[in-house]
Amino acid sequence: MNNPKQLTFPWNKINKSNFNNFYFESSNIEAKDALLVTGDIFLYGLEKTGKTYLLQSLCNHYFDEGKTSLLIPLKEVKDLGSQITESLENLDLICIDDVDLIAGDNSWEIAIFNLINNCLLTDCRLVFCSSFNPSNINFELKDLMSRIKKINHIELFPVNKNDISKAIKFIANSRSINLGEREIDYLITYSDRSIANLVNIIKKLDDLSMELKRKISVPLIKEVIRVE
Repeated sequence: MNNPKQLTFPWNKINKSNFNNFYFESSNIEAKDALLVTGDIFLYGLEKTGKTYLLQSLCNHYFDEGKTSLLIPLKEVKDLGSQITESLENLDLICIDDVDLIAGDNSWEIAIFNLINNCLLTDCRLVFCSSFNPSNINFELKDLMSRIKKINHIELFPVNKNDISKAIKFIANSRSINLGEREIDYLITYSDRSIANLVNIIKKLDDLSMELKRKISVPLIKEVIRVE
């Protein structure tokens, strides 16, 4: 698009998500590569594997490239009505998170179907995201299901249990946070090991450590985990 600008919507949230701070195992390199090239994608995988973070990272990547993008988090904005998808096809990128939430909602299914068609005409890229394999989503509009099936499907896998320690070190190092082996072992033993939860805990640890002017230690981790 000419003269790209950052668009503002009521649900927009400032974030610093970027691909360099996401721990990609070898099983997820295909997902990373697919996101960073052109072409529509349907990204799916278990909850808390970092799908939303990757959508945020992709939007930020487009902004850095001087292109327009929009993330539509359906879990937050579905109740605003399907009309929010109108006249968006001139953007460079539209990411739609939790698209499975519209299944069975006629107004939304028609709106997403029309959006797909309009984006085909303008070359706007679409990236859908869901915790479900698209073949297991019961869209009632057959034309929508047909369109979705034609989109490249990529699965995002959870971090292998044998690599949790490596993932924690990567997340901490990318944020210049010093975590010792004892603290890492405690996190692995006593917290939810999903990548989304680990990122959340490490961020809270960093904030609390600076607020209290205390080194990150097992007692501090206990305080954070206790209120999770």
